[in-house]
Amino acid sequence: MTLRTMLTSALIASVTLTSIYAEDLKGRGASFPGPVYKAWTSDYYKATKNQVNYTPTGSGDGIKSIKKRMVDFSGSDKPLKPEALKKDKLFMFPSVVGSIVLAYNIDGIKDGELKLSREAVAGIFSGKISHWDNKAITAQNAGLKLPHAPITVAVRADKSGTTFNFTYFLNKIDPSIKVSKKPKWSVDKVVAGKSNSGVSANIKQIKNSIGYIEYSYKLKLGLPAAQVENKEGKYINPTLKSFQDAAKYATWTPENDFYAVIGDPAGATSYPIVAATFILLPEEKMQTNKAVTKFIDWAYTNGDAAATELGYVPLPKETKEQIRKYWDAKKIK
Repeated sequence: MTLRTMLTSALIASVTLTSIYAEDLKGRGASFPGPVYKAWTSDYYKATKNQVNYTPTGSGDGIKSIKKRMVDFSGSDKPLKPEALKKDKLFMFPSVVGSIVLAYNIDGIKDGELKLSREAVAGIFSGKISHWDNKAITAQNAGLKLPHAPITVAVRADKSGTTFNFTYFLNKIDPSIKVSKKPKWSVDKVVAGKSNSGVSANIKQIKNSIGYIEYSYKLKLGLPAAQVENKEGKYINPTLKSFQDAAKYATWTPENDFYAVIGDPAGATSYPIVAATFILLPEEKMQTNKAVTKFIDWAYTNGDAAATELGYVPLPKETKEQIRKYWDAKKIK
């Protein structure tokens, strides 16, 4: 074989490999949408043979990773304001809507039996309520046998968009609780876990505990979750229907890169702790961005059933069309 033939063969092999791996994408960040992204990437590979890898490391890590250009895309449950996106040269758009539930581990208390008022939720997570038989809890749970036992509060150890959205809800009830991805919790007994899966595992293992997790993790582990009082004074079970009712109140505009926080929506039938999750892209990686939006566009078209099965709320058709126009305007489609 001549040198020219060898070089030609090597070039052909290189082009072939490039074409095979051109759409192998790497993403990381928010654990909130982890289950649905896992379903979407698996189904996308089966349909197209294009590989997308997503690691649910938490929103804080996702934001840091995309700022440092360590990944092709990242996920964040905390939306970034337009000025922050401009500073770091990022694009942003929502992918799906989910919910945060208050899962608990109390002997004899089944799924949906525990009712938590807004006062009780804020009291538990501010440290003002330390035992399960506190009057603020028993007042709405006369038929339940709540123990005189200290409450273990399960929270996130990492910077988390789930925490951001949960503290956004808490702040609406008690302004002394600051909105944060990683707050300092003023509670007597607290246990921290990394990602939604870590918090879920702690709740499952620790008696008399309660914590905030994304709904699909509750489903996966079979954890009981509380009815939560919404801003209309109604106690709402976490269900797909109550999440859909809440998601109707989301307001999106392409002009501000779809920045929106849905937490504590109006509506008598709305579940009160819902959140959108977002995709972040670097402005300069146009070709890679087109591969990412191709995957998300596929998920918008083909992934609603998987999202619904896992307890997420797919974006409305009108919002998806707004996002596609945003991609066109940014030349990333």
